[in-house]
Amino acid sequence: MSEATSAKEQDQPAQTAATAAPPTPPKATGKPASRGNGLALFALLLGAAGAAAGAWGLWQVQALQARQQQQLQQLQEVRGEAQTLAQSNQQLNSRLAQLPKADELENRRRLLAQLQGDQQLLNQRLETVLGASRQDWRLAEAEHLLRLASLRLSALQDINSATALVQGADEILRSQDDPAAFAAREQLAKSLEALRATQDPDRTGLFLQLGALREQVAQLNAQAPTFVADGGVLDELAATQDESVWWKQWLHTLSEYFRLDFSADRNIRPLLAGQSLSQVRLALSLALEQAQWAALHGQTPVYRQALRQAREVLDAHFVMENPNSRALRVRIDELIERPIEVEAPDLSQTLNAVQAYIKSKQSARERFEVEAADVEETRL
Repeated sequence: MSEATSAKEQDQPAQTAATAAPPTPPKATGKPASRGNGLALFALLLGAAGAAAGAWGLWQVQALQARQQQQLQQLQEVRGEAQTLAQSNQQLNSRLAQLPKADELENRRRLLAQLQGDQQLLNQRLETVLGASRQDWRLAEAEHLLRLASLRLSALQDINSATALVQGADEILRSQDDPAAFAAREQLAKSLEALRATQDPDRTGLFLQLGALREQVAQLNAQAPTFVADGGVLDELAATQDESVWWKQWLHTLSEYFRLDFSADRNIRPLLAGQSLSQVRLALSLALEQAQWAALHGQTPVYRQALRQAREVLDAHFVMENPNSRALRVRIDELIERPIEVEAPDLSQTLNAVQAYIKSKQSARERFEVEAADVEETRL
């Protein structure tokens, strides 16, 4: 504003002077036209300079106004930021006013530390309880496996199943990683070695073999007694005579119609047919079936008695000249001496050792819980 004003003030005297000066009449000289032109040119130059000075002043005024407008906008922005900062300051002051005092903060910090300690103690006790529950379940499973093994030995004499069950119980105790389980694992190792040293007969294979013999019984037929036409006493007498004796031919012809047998005291079995043959087959099949049951359950007396009964039926109603009867009789004689019963080891000591270990673990856990409760009461 000051620069523009001064420029205007400078322009005004020049214009006033130019206006106030009266035109001087041209003197009567020798060159009037050239002097008038010079004054006009000078006046034109002064006008152009004044116009330029006015334009320059106007431009300065516009620039100054734009700068002032920009400064006003910046000032408004600064005022807005100041108001925002003031509002933030008020909010912070209100929040600070809402915060508790130092004593209350210290009390809350102490309560929080106590709460965290109680939570850690509770987590430890929970982990102890859950771990104890898992251990109890596993130990109960080991005891159940030993009971099953003992039952398999006493009822079925199944050495392989009992060995697998005892080995599973030993794996459970090994996973406990507890030195107190040494005595129980020692008994388990002894039982395992005893089971592995026990002879395990193939009773399943014997059961299947007896089943195959039963199928052969269903196809067994009685063989009819046959007599040889040649031979006997008459034929022997004819053989001792000379070729020229006329009765030799007569004795040979007579031997074809009559037979003299000095071993007539030998029993001749009647030919079985129809219902009688079916009954004999059924009796023989039932005897073999009883032997199957005894072989599967390890009952040696019943097994041998059934096979002897089958052999007696076979000898009483079938002749040994029959190849099928003879093969069946030979097979029965072979199977009757097969061992089917084993002396299973006793697992009662092993079961008692595992039960004692389980009781000791439960007692130790109860003592630990009582001591932990005492410590917690003392701390409170």
